[in-house]
Amino acid sequence: MFQELTLHTYWRSSAAYRARIALNFKGLRYGQVAHHLARGEQRSAAYLALNPQGFVPALEAQGEVLGQSLAIIEYLEETCPEPPLLPREPLARAQVRAMALGVACDIHPLGNLRVLNYLRQVFAQPEGAVEAWSRHWIEAGFAALEAAVRRHSKDGRHCHGAGVTLADVYLVPQMYNARRYGCDLSGMPTLVAIDAALRERADFAAAAPELQPDAAA
Repeated sequence: MFQELTLHTYWRSSAAYRARIALNFKGLRYGQVAHHLARGEQRSAAYLALNPQGFVPALEAQGEVLGQSLAIIEYLEETCPEPPLLPREPLARAQVRAMALGVACDIHPLGNLRVLNYLRQVFAQPEGAVEAWSRHWIEAGFAALEAAVRRHSKDGRHCHGAGVTLADVYLVPQMYNARRYGCDLSGMPTLVAIDAALRERADFAAAAPELQPDAAA
């Protein structure tokens, strides 16, 4: 089923970063097609015909195209269930999803490139103000996530329980963004420790933005 997987990506997109981690964790082989977001390549007619939202990532699988990182990762989880990214027990699954959604819905969108560019271009905000905006939302979201992870991590190396879950897949790329924007992470020691532990894993490390083929483009 997974003979031909193509991930449409951009090296510094945290959403694409999530998809790469999940694909690596599942041990799936895939090709990459890069779309340089800062140059607007995601708005080309050819890409919009493939993915009308014009976002990355998008995954080509079985002759179809999936957008949105969460839909992509849930598809991989349902069609390639081992190793799992979601616990078996329903309450634990919901807890993991809640952590991932906290990043996907409450933190990431407010630091998205198109949102930040709107602040720059339409509201004429200086770069310092734009970066302060991004830091505010990342730090606020991480404060809540830190509390949840302290409650549910069993080993201090994973967000929930003692194994990799969807929450970990979402944490690491957002931590990358936090470092890029100079966020104050001193109040989030649990997240910092978990991020460091996860980035030591080969599957997470191989998904790192700077290691992607288009990183130097």
